[in-house]
Amino acid sequence: MKLPVLYTFRRCPYAMRARIALYYARVSYEHREILLKERPIELFQLSPKGTVPVLHLKNGRVIDESIDIMKWSVSLNDPDHWFIDNIDKQIGIILRNDLEFKKWLDRYKYHTRYPENPTEFYREKCEKILDDYENKLDNNLFFLGSSLSLADMAILPFVRQFAHVDINWFRKRYTNLSEWMDRLVGLDIFKKIMKKFEVWSSIKEGERVIFNN
Repeated sequence: MKLPVLYTFRRCPYAMRARIALYYARVSYEHREILLKERPIELFQLSPKGTVPVLHLKNGRVIDESIDIMKWSVSLNDPDHWFIDNIDKQIGIILRNDLEFKKWLDRYKYHTRYPENPTEFYREKCEKILDDYENKLDNNLFFLGSSLSLADMAILPFVRQFAHVDINWFRKRYTNLSEWMDRLVGLDIFKKIMKKFEVWSSIKEGERVIFNN
């Protein structure tokens, strides 16, 4: 049985969100775990930018943006209605994360690569966005109310990455976000998508992730 093929890296937040969506939608696929420092030629052949995730569908179509993989997955199966309501708001939250927050997150986490400013400068840039997230959770379990949404799961890997730069500081500074993060990380789906796979090579097939729908 031919399956969609996912090129992924376990700790990449973009790849994490793609795997979350595939698991959630119960899309069976072939998992090809790569090393970012040794990216296979097959990845570049599908997507010249050479970043993960890349999903190669059975019909030959290539999806090489994580949010597009999420949208494609929930278009097939959205059992808990993650992407039914407040779609424009969800897209807005995700775009701000991808276009603004990620930029400052990278500089905060890898601040030694950006010595032109102190670490605190990059953290403060991140805080402007994290403060908005914190406020959204003042009276809600999730960003858009009492129900989990695609936006929550799309943002989770990035907030988690920020938090673990200095987890004690994060928990003191962001009570609501800490509880939200713990709630989502504690879900079975998150534990499953963080399973460790052997690194794939072109001499073997990737490991199959199969759902019996």
